[in-house]
Amino acid sequence: MLYLILNHVFDGQPYAYKAAIFRALLAIPFSFFVVIWLGPRTIRWLIRMKLGDRPEFDHAALNQLTQHKANVPTMGGILILAAIVAGVLLLADLGNFYIHLALFCMLWLGSLGAMDDWLKLTASRRTGTRDGLKSYEKLLFQVGLGVMLAFFIYQYGNRNLEPGEPAFFNQIMIPFYKGDPLTHGVTVSVPVFMIVTVLVVTGTSNAVNLTDGMDGLAAGCVTMCAAVFMIMCAIVGEREWAAYLLLPRVTGAAELSVLCGAMTGACLGFLWFNCHPAQVFMGDTGSLPLGGLIGYVAIVIRHELLLFIVGGVFVIEAVSVIMQVSYFKWTGGKRIFRVAPIHHHFHLGGWAETQVVTRFWLVGALFAAAAIATAKLR
Repeated sequence: MLYLILNHVFDGQPYAYKAAIFRALLAIPFSFFVVIWLGPRTIRWLIRMKLGDRPEFDHAALNQLTQHKANVPTMGGILILAAIVAGVLLLADLGNFYIHLALFCMLWLGSLGAMDDWLKLTASRRTGTRDGLKSYEKLLFQVGLGVMLAFFIYQYGNRNLEPGEPAFFNQIMIPFYKGDPLTHGVTVSVPVFMIVTVLVVTGTSNAVNLTDGMDGLAAGCVTMCAAVFMIMCAIVGEREWAAYLLLPRVTGAAELSVLCGAMTGACLGFLWFNCHPAQVFMGDTGSLPLGGLIGYVAIVIRHELLLFIVGGVFVIEAVSVIMQVSYFKWTGGKRIFRVAPIHHHFHLGGWAETQVVTRFWLVGALFAAAAIATAKLR
């Protein structure tokens, strides 16, 4: 909104507001203070609605360690989503197609997560059990979203190429590999592109959801991922920067840096209330759309494989669950870790919760630095 107003007032002159990265940096403190402003009243409302968490694990010692978290309000993800929407509406170019699609993705997964949280929390009051959406029901909605995003991203991206630009939405960038300057990466077919999109959106949303198990853990890691993709969107969306770094230019993708800036600020603001001891949890309402947005941005800028680096903590968490479940079934009850996801394994191993979270943040920061380095080291 502010962008359109300034664009009208200054008749499109190239002042600082025209640069997406400038507005992205403004979005960080703006979204931060939106969460700080809304936080106390939102937490009080969640308490009045009795939307308190009930940690339940299949491990008695872990239940004992987390019993102090009972009745801490969850569904705090609505704070994050509200701040992202506010930042985007104020500072982004609202005529940008990728911004429209990002808001659709966020609202779709936010609604899915909110429905799951609501069902779990209200059911636990009635029956004492946490009965939310079934896994296959959530997966069905995530896959459906992935298919829609793939169709619109591919159609819009290749239809809006500038003269002389090669088609790139059938390319997948490989980190640290320069590739052909005309094709940029590995060529894939349209069906493969759709499968990759579904896997990325579904995988990242669920990986962030699995990571959201300790005070501040998911919010801190998402902050670092969003900051990296804010930089990458600014690079890929600008002709000179993309050409210098031998990356495909995605017309219009620079505006997604504003979205990533708003995500960064919103997660930082949420950490104000979510740091140990947490006053509120984000729940599926926050974790599913945050993960989905990260995956969506990676797809648009053609850096899906970069997610394995920048989101290294999320990958480790998801892989630990896959390994644990597979090994448990294969051996008839044996375990690799004390409990999965792996952050709980370290917690049961004697690390304090704050130690686990801080050390995972440090690992996430190293992954983030490595991800940024891939832009040049190719």
